[in-house]
Amino acid sequence: MFTVEQIELAHSKVKSGADFPKYIQEITLLGVRSFETWVSDSHTEYFGNDNFKTLSNAQYESLFIAEKSNSELFISKLKSHQKGETDYFTFCKDCAETGIEKWIVNLDKMTCTYFDNANQEILVEQIPQ
Repeated sequence: MFTVEQIELAHSKVKSGADFPKYIQEITLLGVRSFETWVSDSHTEYFGNDNFKTLSNAQYESLFIAEKSNSELFISKLKSHQKGETDYFTFCKDCAETGIEKWIVNLDKMTCTYFDNANQEILVEQIPQ
């Protein structure tokens, strides 16, 4: 199975949201089936076949997640990130400020779903291939 170190090596190549599809392709080849990333500190739980899972460490000091989500502003910030206009940490800060608590990527469905503090779906996006 895959390791967090292999995933982090693949992630180190991501400079902006524009690089996300290549990252997804690379970790899919490692055997990652899905993952859940928490905006507060970017720790991530990765899932593979046969109930395999592994957890990464926090990537930065804890961010405060806004109590109320602002989906319109979040989508605007996401679009900027996907165009390569922001780096990963800036995107995470934008998520926190707009009330996004986590995202879940499902590599079987090729979707990324963003959730607020109340675990409500804010946006489901198809991942470009």
